[in-house]
Amino acid sequence: MQMDASVNVLGGALEPCSSDPLTGFFRNGACDTCAEDRGSHTVCAVMTAEFLAFSKYVGNDLSTPRPEFGFAGLKPGDQWCLCAARFLQAHDEGVAPKVRLRATHARARAIVPLQILRDHALDAGTPDAGD
Repeated sequence: MQMDASVNVLGGALEPCSSDPLTGFFRNGACDTCAEDRGSHTVCAVMTAEFLAFSKYVGNDLSTPRPEFGFAGLKPGDQWCLCAARFLQAHDEGVAPKVRLRATHARARAIVPLQILRDHALDAGTPDAGD
């Protein structure tokens, strides 16, 4: 698999999202992506109880431990590379989690408008966020 360039939605270097729990399509701690990443796991989001309940309700249970896959389950406050379409769906339903723009891959913009990502950004006040 050929990894896309590690560029964030602001045009800078992609920052790590989380190493505990270890996240990303490549399980390298970053929201890196490639053509084979059909889910576009590109949005670095900070989990909330509300979002985790929503995700479970729509069929993607991220909170239940799955030891057979080495997955401890996510809890509020954990950072995770979400599928861009799931993030947009959560936004549309009013339950989108906060995101870290500098750790969100540029490819997310193909699915989620940058303004929506900015509206949920934790790092919107940083100089490279364009504010």
